[in-house]
Amino acid sequence: MRKITIATRGSMLALWQANHIKALLAARYEDLEAELLTIRTKGDKVLDVPLASVGGKGLFVKEIEEALLDGRADLAVHSMKDVPMVLPDGLMLGAVLKREVSHDVFVSEKYPTLESLPPGAVVGTSSLRRQAQLLSYRTDLTVSMLRGNVETRVRKMREGMYDAVILAAAGMKRLGISAAHMQPLTPPLFLPAVGQGALGIEIRTDRQDLKDIISFLNHAETMLCLTAERSFLRRLDGGCQVPIAAHAVMREGHMELTGLVADVAGKTVLRETRRCQASPEQAEIMGTGLADHLLAQGAGAILSELYGKRSPL
Repeated sequence: MRKITIATRGSMLALWQANHIKALLAARYEDLEAELLTIRTKGDKVLDVPLASVGGKGLFVKEIEEALLDGRADLAVHSMKDVPMVLPDGLMLGAVLKREVSHDVFVSEKYPTLESLPPGAVVGTSSLRRQAQLLSYRTDLTVSMLRGNVETRVRKMREGMYDAVILAAAGMKRLGISAAHMQPLTPPLFLPAVGQGALGIEIRTDRQDLKDIISFLNHAETMLCLTAERSFLRRLDGGCQVPIAAHAVMREGHMELTGLVADVAGKTVLRETRRCQASPEQAEIMGTGLADHLLAQGAGAILSELYGKRSPL
């Protein structure tokens, strides 16, 4: 019996994701036994300040990657939106699963839609990306910091601390959590985080045996879309805690990528869409080129101001 250790965060969603991979491996290989190693990351420990104030990249993966590098774990399961654009030496993405729904969702017990919120209504989110797009659409709303796992955020909304919250639809779906009112916030009006809705498996570069084992999980189209999104974010030197969004989709054999950079108040929103042939090389080139275009339009000044106010990890 072969044994592997899967490193994961300890939230309900992270454990669902890791157990999902464990079950897929068990169904494929009768002689493979997987166990979970639960690790608390810096992002899990610091809950009393906005993520952007904590700063840096890899807030939810650094300690997990250390477990891969020192041999405590064989592979790690991540939400791709949490994975830094540049991986540490010795690590690689072994597979990316077929993407779940990638959009955000408006969640409320009292109000059916974002449009129905009264002026001054309090919307909870810890994401500057969500904040910027919300305030760009509804300047009269009050955005309030909300940290914690999915079930905690929904509970706080139900307790009346927030009129509504904005969450990733994939997480709600995977955990089977619902509320009285749930309105999808989809492109082109609202763009998701880079990699949102996709699960990735990280392994050491010297573990070709593991790469072969998990190869059946890799979804080529999702990997292609993430290549475009991640090259866009990499060129902007951004992470999941900054007001940057990107969404790539396949249309009739071509890839279409929309990227966004905004200030945190939502007063300046830079957005552009480009198309290219569906290949890894073209996806990389398109993502980088789209980022360069937005930098030329003023994205660099927006991000420089934000990074200047943020402490390093």
